[in-house]
Amino acid sequence: MTGPAGRRSGDSLAPEERRGPVEVHSTAIVRPGAVLEPGVRAGSYAVIAGDVVVGPGTQIGPHAVIEDGVRIGADNEISTGATLGVLPQDYHFKGERSRLVIGDRNRIREYANISRATGEDAATAIGDECFIMVYAHVGHNCRIGNRVIIVNACQIGGHVHIGDDAYIGGMTGVHQFVHIGRLAMIGGFSLLRQDVPPFMLADGRPARIRGLNRVGLQRQGIDGRDRAVLRQAFHILYQSSLGMTQAVERLRDELGTHPLVVELVAFLTGPRERPRGSVRWARPAED
Repeated sequence: MTGPAGRRSGDSLAPEERRGPVEVHSTAIVRPGAVLEPGVRAGSYAVIAGDVVVGPGTQIGPHAVIEDGVRIGADNEISTGATLGVLPQDYHFKGERSRLVIGDRNRIREYANISRATGEDAATAIGDECFIMVYAHVGHNCRIGNRVIIVNACQIGGHVHIGDDAYIGGMTGVHQFVHIGRLAMIGGFSLLRQDVPPFMLADGRPARIRGLNRVGLQRQGIDGRDRAVLRQAFHILYQSSLGMTQAVERLRDELGTHPLVVELVAFLTGPRERPRGSVRWARPAED
């Protein structure tokens, strides 16, 4: 219904007022101490532990389980059977207080599993607007950026970092401590044991660099001139017969003022908790 000026009734209300009341199914269990903000809905047989905060507008599906230490932002969709904040699958975990922090507007689909961190007050972190699909696992101490897509049944090991707008194809395994750069794409059924730099397309078991993620770059509005610079950078890194150290120095010398190359070099030279090295190029003879 609209008013005289075309404004819908309720538009003048604060966002939390527009979201409506909290709705918890009669069979759901919400432990004392849990904070459910306006508009949260919890479906049948959902279980929410006491040390949990669920942000406004978030929908929690039937049989979902949210354990202690979880902090969830606004307008997330958590589907049937998802398990969030479960204990780390890590021999180093000794029962310390740790967290899982999830941003806003994420979709976490059926039976996905995300662990909280190992380490006192450490956190596993999921950004905003990610899509984590059916049966995917995200391990302890992972840091997942914004708008990341993790397709069905991917297995992401502990301490993995994934940059914004990356895409991880279905049933891919990612080894612990691997870093995946912004706008990288990993093909389905891949085995990833080393880092994948930003803007690259990798595929295979073990994964190899196959080229630039051209489709992803175009969808992000990166224009033809910038993509041409990245093609030059790709040639230097993977097709010039230089070692990685020498290739990075050449990138700095020849293309080092371009912001996308600066980002690429920063990824390749940045500190790592446990360095894994970078995925190599798949030369045509390897196929």
